[in-house]
Amino acid sequence: MQLPSPDELKQKRIDLGLTQSDLAKRAGVSQPLIARIEAGDVDPRLSTLRKIIDVFNDIEKEDIYLRDIMNRELISVDPNESIDKAVSIMEKYNISQIPVIKDGISVGSISEEMIVRSMANKKASEVSHMKIGDIMGDSFPTLSPGTDVKTASYMLEKHPAVLVLEKGQVAGVVTKYDILKLLSE
Repeated sequence: MQLPSPDELKQKRIDLGLTQSDLAKRAGVSQPLIARIEAGDVDPRLSTLRKIIDVFNDIEKEDIYLRDIMNRELISVDPNESIDKAVSIMEKYNISQIPVIKDGISVGSISEEMIVRSMANKKASEVSHMKIGDIMGDSFPTLSPGTDVKTASYMLEKHPAVLVLEKGQVAGVVTKYDILKLLSE
């Protein structure tokens, strides 16, 4: 049996769509240690190497990735569109939040909560004509299509949606509902 080289470990991590931080968290080691192992600066203990390989094996067994469940028909708005337009889209598609996309790049998000909050200080007619960019919040986090559902689930504990990026462009979205649908399949 041959142990993997630092370059092989790094390539395997990249192939599985993991960041050094993701791998470190799952293996129970620090991110700087992963970086040093991949750079060949340190010879890892056999137990550490086993943890890393176990993570790789577990991920390979997980056969559901974001590419398998993401919604490629992304519903989004432009930051220059009106709040009224965002509300219409939310009503039409029965959704409560929308990514704000400009030229294929995520620049923020808009939600029912943000709109209601802005109405606390302004009349509804004023808010409806405001631009989305005036009240939008932070962008949803992003992951690659090769990220497993388990990893995405951790992010969805804190965020309503995760955007999926391919070649730097938003290619799809995964929401909590998409994860829940897996229970009925």
